[in-house]
Amino acid sequence: MTHLRVIPLAAGECLNISALTQRGAAWRVQTYPAGFALLLRPLLGPALFDTGYSVRVQASMRRWPGVLYGLLTPVRLDPRETALSQLARLGFAANEVGEVIVSHLHADHVGGLRDFGAARFHLDAATYAPLRDLRGVAAIRKAFMPELLPDDFEARLHPLDFQPAPPGLSPFAVAADVFRDGSVYAVKVPGHAAGMIALIVRTTPEAVLDGDGAGLMLLAADAAWSVRGLREGLEVHPLARVIFDDAAAERRSAGQLRQWLLAHPRAGVFVSHDAPETGHV
Repeated sequence: MTHLRVIPLAAGECLNISALTQRGAAWRVQTYPAGFALLLRPLLGPALFDTGYSVRVQASMRRWPGVLYGLLTPVRLDPRETALSQLARLGFAANEVGEVIVSHLHADHVGGLRDFGAARFHLDAATYAPLRDLRGVAAIRKAFMPELLPDDFEARLHPLDFQPAPPGLSPFAVAADVFRDGSVYAVKVPGHAAGMIALIVRTTPEAVLDGDGAGLMLLAADAAWSVRGLREGLEVHPLARVIFDDAAAERRSAGQLRQWLLAHPRAGVFVSHDAPETGHV
């Protein structure tokens, strides 16, 4: 089966309070990367998992109602850090990116979508449906900035096709074979946002889903603020759960991911707001 190389990257960072992202931590401001990943496929063009921030996000935060988003989640971004700029330094033009897998539609994950005009967008339809008609403050309350989506977003949207999960993906009942070659499976992890997905990626030819996790990488999006938090089940502060789309679903999703990791102890983990694990990339 096909395998991919995963290159974790970050486009900007946001500020938050440590004690909110991990219960019991200090009440101090901390920076968190806006992570995304470059997926390199043999004989095919590059693909992305999310895009991080872009200068459009900062511009939207200077206008009403985006200023409300910026007050809650201040953003720092050097234009040289955008997904577009980083891919250019790696030797990839924007029009070479044919696929962007979108974990969910918060601004720190879709800030750069407009930069990739040739890409198809793969996501769970459940993440877009409740946001599609939201505008103004109603959209900002869901951390959604509709102006970040390309004008032809719906024409390029390819909803993920979830089917009964193959062996090795338990406890997830369904999964989507994103590229239809067994290299990337999307699993449903709603809670932080409606319809959020995580990816399980084969990074070596020998990797198998029902093994110990060697050669597999979990791209967990915002299922946790840190790799340690996800692996150990560390709780966020109760105040942080107020902004979740569904706090109970978030707990269930994090629990399912931990269960999968316990069954696959050698799998690597990348969460969007933490540095990647050493030795797995």
